[in-house]
Amino acid sequence: MLPVFLSSGLFLGWSLGANDAANVFGAAVGSRMVRFRTAAIISSLCVIVGAVYSGAGTAHTLGKLGAVNALAGAFMVAFSAAITVYMLVKAGCLVSTSQAIVGAVVGWNFFSGSATDPTVLSKIMLTWVACPALAAVFSILLYKCIAGIIKAAQLHIFTLDGMTRWGLILAGAFGSYALGANNMANVMGVFIPVANLQPIQLFPGVVLSATQQLFFLGGLAVSVGIFTYSHRTMMLVGDGIVKLSPVASFVVVMANSLVLFMLSSQGLSDFSVSLGLPAIPLVPVSSSQATIGAIVGIGLLKGGRSIRWRSLSNIAFGWILTPLMAATICFVCLFFLQNVFQQTTFKPVSYELTSSAWDKITEEDGITQETLTQIDDLWLERFPNAAAFRKALVARLGEQPEAIRKIMFYSRRDSLRLSPKIIGRLDTKKLSEAELAVLNELSGQVFVHSWRLKEVLGEMSPLWRYSSTDEEHNKRLDAKFKYLDSKLHSQDADGS
Repeated sequence: MLPVFLSSGLFLGWSLGANDAANVFGAAVGSRMVRFRTAAIISSLCVIVGAVYSGAGTAHTLGKLGAVNALAGAFMVAFSAAITVYMLVKAGCLVSTSQAIVGAVVGWNFFSGSATDPTVLSKIMLTWVACPALAAVFSILLYKCIAGIIKAAQLHIFTLDGMTRWGLILAGAFGSYALGANNMANVMGVFIPVANLQPIQLFPGVVLSATQQLFFLGGLAVSVGIFTYSHRTMMLVGDGIVKLSPVASFVVVMANSLVLFMLSSQGLSDFSVSLGLPAIPLVPVSSSQATIGAIVGIGLLKGGRSIRWRSLSNIAFGWILTPLMAATICFVCLFFLQNVFQQTTFKPVSYELTSSAWDKITEEDGITQETLTQIDDLWLERFPNAAAFRKALVARLGEQPEAIRKIMFYSRRDSLRLSPKIIGRLDTKKLSEAELAVLNELSGQVFVHSWRLKEVLGEMSPLWRYSSTDEEHNKRLDAKFKYLDSKLHSQDADGS
């Protein structure tokens, strides 16, 4: 059934190509500086490369918003986002795939009883405002710098024309790479926890992980969408809001590319932290919003009189409608998928303040004795889902998002069983023989909480223990725990 369920992700990828992926070349095609076929070929190739090699960063943020834990549920989340984008594109709206997938995930959260983290949701929604604003700022600064350079250099018009054309091509290639890196989480991110694909070795030294395989398929779907349906969107972006000169078109493409790259680069985020600055949020954002913001920035720089405000208001309306429509479609379709077609759209996750969870909560910074007293009546009461538990916590603690997040983390019941069969199936390329030997010592044991398994493994061996100085070791250990967690959670599905 995996290919059937993945079809909705491929449909969403096609929708992304039809609507968002073309935006990195929309200004270039709209100004007639680059032919559509040339733009489509370059964009398709660069999207795939960006998705495969840099697409995993933003998937983590989307996973925090809602951890879709059943394959049928992931299918419907992707399908709801895709059908929303398709319907609005057919209606002539320029929509955001990022907003569609976020709305669909929130719809799944409501249906499954999962809690939507308001901190994560607000961070994502903030980028919907910051993305076009940042692109507008970039476009204004770039336009002033480039205009100054051109004036000082006194280039011949034919020389300037040729340089601009190549600049548009290179900026579009960079933007397409950034788009694949930033937006592929929208297309295939919900399938990462549930697809359970095995790594594929293409040739010695080159291995495609399960995530990279999903993102490669998504990149192919985006490419098909670019070739089959993106020309109309390119012309709307490039010619429907402000008439752009070739140089202004280059500025728009470059501003869009910089915003997408900045919000998807793990290396850039780490560099920001090393300078003592806040980490740059790795959030999937809309290339449509970035492009529109950049175009409006150029229009404002020229006085704003040339901006077609009616077209802009129609686009803004589409951005508001998209997440609401996707959430509604997802909720209704999940009901039919589960009750009519008898598909498992989510696996219930219960919450309980067990004795071990209580002990960990009391050790946490920010959890006061007053907080513990307020939730004392919840001791050993089991809640059927995150939404019910969160409601009970909010009723007692009010709006204390950090304390509630910690309490929910330690109270989640995972019931991980380390059976000899599942340990024997673990990939020796992901876990060393020594690491597997430690796991074998725990064979037959059941851990109510996944964090408790991590603690016990760390107590048993330094191989499973986090380091206070070695960040690379910690990153590798995070990947190993993520792999182990996915295999232990999948054993119920395959009957192990």
